[in-house]
Amino acid sequence: MNRYKLLIAIALAIASPFAAARTVEMDVNGLVCGFCAQGIEKTLKKLPATEAVFVSLENRLVAVKLRDGVDIDDAVLRKALKDSGYTVVAIRRTERSLDELRKRAKRDD
Repeated sequence: MNRYKLLIAIALAIASPFAAARTVEMDVNGLVCGFCAQGIEKTLKKLPATEAVFVSLENRLVAVKLRDGVDIDDAVLRKALKDSGYTVVAIRRTERSLDELRKRAKRDD
């Protein structure tokens, strides 16, 4: 089984129908270019609980909008990003939308 199928299987196994957070925000080290952002988006969009992804290189932020009623385990997120060459510094679940995060990232630039 390749690693992406394994990640999907793990994510499905731990997805909770009672998840409350809409967004998972991660502080990530190693983001340096648009190619980094595209690779992260592609990797995280493969997870079944992911609805959308936002990456801010300037703020070292990766955010995942979750599908309704599901969550992604921190270990799955850390592994996906570590396998792509990045270090996850912090993970937090919030109610902020990706639009809010985009606006905040533009203000912080």
